[in-house]
Amino acid sequence: KIDRPDNRPAEVLDEIYDLFIDLNANDAQIEFPVIYASGRNGWAVKNLKDERTNLVPLLDTIVKKIPQPKVEEGSTQMQITSLDYNDYVGRIGIGRVFRGTLKKNGSLCIIKRNGDIHPVSINQLFVFEGIERTEVEEVTSGDICALVGIEDIDIGDTISDAENPEPLSIIDIDEPTISMNFTVNTSPFYGKEGKYVTSRHLRDRLYKELEKNVALRVEETGSPDTYKVSGRGLLHLSILIENMRREGYEICVGKPQVIF
Repeated sequence: KIDRPDNRPAEVLDEIYDLFIDLNANDAQIEFPVIYASGRNGWAVKNLKDERTNLVPLLDTIVKKIPQPKVEEGSTQMQITSLDYNDYVGRIGIGRVFRGTLKKNGSLCIIKRNGDIHPVSINQLFVFEGIERTEVEEVTSGDICALVGIEDIDIGDTISDAENPEPLSIIDIDEPTISMNFTVNTSPFYGKEGKYVTSRHLRDRLYKELEKNVALRVEETGSPDTYKVSGRGLLHLSILIENMRREGYEICVGKPQVIF
């Protein structure tokens, strides 16, 4: 945060070096590139005295220091590493093409975590350009893409050539560690800040989150107004709470409980 008045980049950099040494980092790991930047103001520099005009130094360092993806020869292989959800098209699978070329009209199958295999077809195929998605007909090996049209798609699934189905290594999904009770707002300030305030609104929003947030768990309780929500930690749950607040949901949450 070197764009703040109380910034101390030199001291923080020394602390990072100390941390790496404490973790027994090797020489190659300690010799990392350092870029000073402000995302809000749109500049990056390699030295603090350099002119602060744009983000080119950061982008040049990424191109120079981060290796290109390994491209393998063979039939199509893509693994789903994250999910998105849209009310109109349903689940959207996102991942990298590890091998071959993923084509919208290709003969493809999905290999599930339990080993089940069945044919699939892709309705839409997107690549990422900045923060936008651009629809394409095919994606080559090494690129990240999003695909629409597979209802049962999930984290860790492999999209493969139908004639040569080869699964990639399964991705482990961390189990929840913290649970909190989500309930409708029953305080004297009920209805003053949100527009979604009923238990039906709360239930629909939580179960909708399960479509893309695979590490989340939602359980019904003895009360129709309360749901037990479990996640991978306080940050995981606090992001959900903040998103719901920004969307206009008014809720009460209970004290976090550790899951043993």
